Amino acid sequence: MDAYKGKFERISSEGYEEFLKALDVSYILRKAAMVSTPVMEFSETNGVWSIKSSTTLKSMELKFKVGEEFEETTADGRDVRAIAKVEGGKFVIVQKAKKAGQASTHTVRELNGPNELIYTLRIEGNNSLVCVQKFKRI
Repeated sequence: MDAYKGKFERISSEGYEEFLKALDVSYILRKAAMVSTPVMEFSETNGVWSIKSSTTLKSMELKFKVGEEFEETTADGRDVRAIAKVEGGKFVIVQKAKKAGQASTHTVRELNGPNELIYTLRIEGNNSLVCVQKFKRI
């Protein structure tokens, strides 16, 4: 998993606005997210992984140990229980919403060669909605 370490900048996004809308993200925040160019940085220290996502407006850091459940507040404000796994060389994170009526998500981060990261996001129970973002190593 060391190949993930480093920084990646988003170069494309498909289905992102629809994904945010399905999470009940407000119009203004959706528009801000759509025009931003986030940088995703992966690092690891003593088995604790960090995925830091940064834009000019906001930074979020996700820290976890693979295979151990953790709690987080997502960028859209949902309180979730999450678990990160490594499956076939991919980081797979499942976030289960704590509050009834809020969405649970399933995300996959995978390398496509040494310099491209593909980030796929899905909402559990909505198989027709898929968001795919591509990042390049910087």
